[in-house]
Amino acid sequence: MKKKYLALALAASLVVSTLAGCGSKGNTTESPAAPAETTAESSADTSAEESTTADAGSAAHGPSSEAAPAWEEYNARIAAIRTETDLAKREALMHEAEDELMSTWAVIPLYYYNDVYLQKTDVDGIYANLFGFKYFGYATTPTNTLALQIASEPNKLDPALNSTVDGACLAILAFSGLFMYDENGQLVPDLAESYEMTEDGLSYTFTMKDGLKWSDGTELNAKDVEYSWQRLANPDTGADYAYLTTVIATKDDGTLDIEASEDGKTFSVNLVAPCAYFLDLCAFPAFYPVPQASVEGADGYADNPGAWCTEAGFVSSGPMVCTGWKHNESMTYEKNPNYYDADRVTLDKIEFMLSSDDTAIYNAFVDGSLQFADTIATDMMATVKDTPEFHKIPTLGTYYCGFNVNSDLFAGKTVEQAAAMRKAMCLLIDRQYIVDTIAQAEQEVANTFIPTGMSDGNGGEFRKNDDDYTYPLEDKVGYYDTEMTDANMEEVQALLESAGYQFDESGMLSAETPISMTYLTNDSEGNVKIGEAIQQDLAAIGINVTVETREWSVFLDERKQGQFDFAREGWLADYNDPINMLEMWETDSGNNDMQFGR
Repeated sequence: MKKKYLALALAASLVVSTLAGCGSKGNTTESPAAPAETTAESSADTSAEESTTADAGSAAHGPSSEAAPAWEEYNARIAAIRTETDLAKREALMHEAEDELMSTWAVIPLYYYNDVYLQKTDVDGIYANLFGFKYFGYATTPTNTLALQIASEPNKLDPALNSTVDGACLAILAFSGLFMYDENGQLVPDLAESYEMTEDGLSYTFTMKDGLKWSDGTELNAKDVEYSWQRLANPDTGADYAYLTTVIATKDDGTLDIEASEDGKTFSVNLVAPCAYFLDLCAFPAFYPVPQASVEGADGYADNPGAWCTEAGFVSSGPMVCTGWKHNESMTYEKNPNYYDADRVTLDKIEFMLSSDDTAIYNAFVDGSLQFADTIATDMMATVKDTPEFHKIPTLGTYYCGFNVNSDLFAGKTVEQAAAMRKAMCLLIDRQYIVDTIAQAEQEVANTFIPTGMSDGNGGEFRKNDDDYTYPLEDKVGYYDTEMTDANMEEVQALLESAGYQFDESGMLSAETPISMTYLTNDSEGNVKIGEAIQQDLAAIGINVTVETREWSVFLDERKQGQFDFAREGWLADYNDPINMLEMWETDSGNNDMQFGR
């Protein structure tokens, strides 16, 4: 899930093809996308040009650009992961998918997320999970009111259409799912009273709680869940997360194989294969039920499926309801008396400050106008880190930046040359400087897309070297060395020369072969400063980067549409399985910002 606020080089000898993953020593021959078995070894004698050609792989290319990698094999591999029941083979396929993704050098990890925020000491009951979702509904304060900030104007409040972390926090406050996470990070029933799973793991039946209501007092039951899940999967809805429903079997008419009982008491789901994270999906906001009458009765519904919740007063089902919304300024949520667990909610009201002005947010927290601030001004980090109001919690996610593979930046280049350009620019970025001077929360610099701590779905941690898989840079447990070295700088020049660029005697790009591009980011202070740091790093050899900032919702739309060369990115996992960070790059995924296969 995209994170709104602040919180690559393969070894020179690596043999990775965009059509064949590397590093996996396991037997994956049963997969339709399985590559030939390869082993990565270190060899300082291998030239950068040879490495670049190997990294970029075959001469096949994407449909819109001769410089973009072909993506059919990646799509096939993700499909194979979803149906593979042998956990060891599934893990091997996921390593192959990350190998293929990273070999494009279009996804450039910078650091692994942790989450930092400020909270007044007399506020209690706010909790978060590993995926960045914050639960404010059960908070307690001396006055039973809470003033907080999590972001600026939300992009979308419709749970099915949202793809941001701040939007998810608002969805959790206003809506409910079959399951939720408790204060210990454990999955517990929410709208569901209980569930049963068949022995083969392919079918689930949920029994709904009695007496459930929407905030307007009308009945909420399993039929609402069925409607909402079908809506999520329907292409007409335009949900970025529609691909999450592919774990569910489909009927002959193409709709999901799900069904609510006639009385609305039970909800049944049939899966295509056993899915270890299925209950996590039941707790994920995209799967929250929404009220059909409100959704389809809204003005503008035909053109905008989310028109029903663009102003205050929309019908919801969670601990609180949105009663006021001054766009780009504030939102007000008040206790929902029709919430099934209303007796547990002590807050009468939550006031949200909508802002991306880090200094204003910090000043509001200091003067007591805010009791919770999810954004910390970069210049204030050193001041607040040792105070009791500062909180740092672990999350599963990666802050990164990415190239639009169809950008005119790569016009006239081959797949191999475009990959060489991206790899060179990846090597120039000083990640430790970004962590130490901008992020400042002791983040771990990243050299893989799938973060430290994520499960491998097979009883271990994914980012580990073991008997079945060794990362290309074994000693770095990743794909490139994050330290700026003389060898890296030499490789940068060799890579760019292999892509047709020339250098003068001082080691700067020749005026005859310049590189100019844009870096797109939202307008919060930390993200802009990271863009400026990257701008300086690339300028070290004469690459000209223009940092372009946008208001949050405009930024999201332009990035989604591929209206950029290079862009700020961030992804917090939606559940603890690597497939979540791999399936987002399928061609048809609404989160495929890098435009793979398009």
